[in-house]
Amino acid sequence: MKIILTQEVSGLGAPGDIVEVKDGYGRNYLLPQGFAIAWTKGAEKQVTVIQRARAAREIRDLDHANEVKAQVEGLKVNLKARAGDGGRLFGSVTPAEIVDAVKAAGGPTLDRRRLVLPSHIKSLGAYPVSIRLHPEVTAKFDLNVVKG
Repeated sequence: MKIILTQEVSGLGAPGDIVEVKDGYGRNYLLPQGFAIAWTKGAEKQVTVIQRARAAREIRDLDHANEVKAQVEGLKVNLKARAGDGGRLFGSVTPAEIVDAVKAAGGPTLDRRRLVLPSHIKSLGAYPVSIRLHPEVTAKFDLNVVKG
């Protein structure tokens, strides 16, 4: 089955890529979840729109990824979250909140889908977070979740 990815799927491709997958995987998982659309000639025209949007957000090259890595790794990122008396959060910390905290700390704008969290963050404290900037470059920083 030929499909066009609309979101990044690890191990398969990035948005706008045209890939060949097994029928069941495409029909039962990728299409219903909205990760892909069925390939048609008309849909292939949409690929150019998706790729243009991806190029605007994406890290340009390896040198640019290393520059962003240097910026991110030098940051002290604090995230204020509502918590109870025992230090447990009301809910959990989302990747979007982490990206906003990095930007508020003076860092670059990052793509939340590229964050790699150690586990669900549900209590106060310091957590190691990494972000895949490029296939060859991964930046690591500490996220400090404080009561706010």
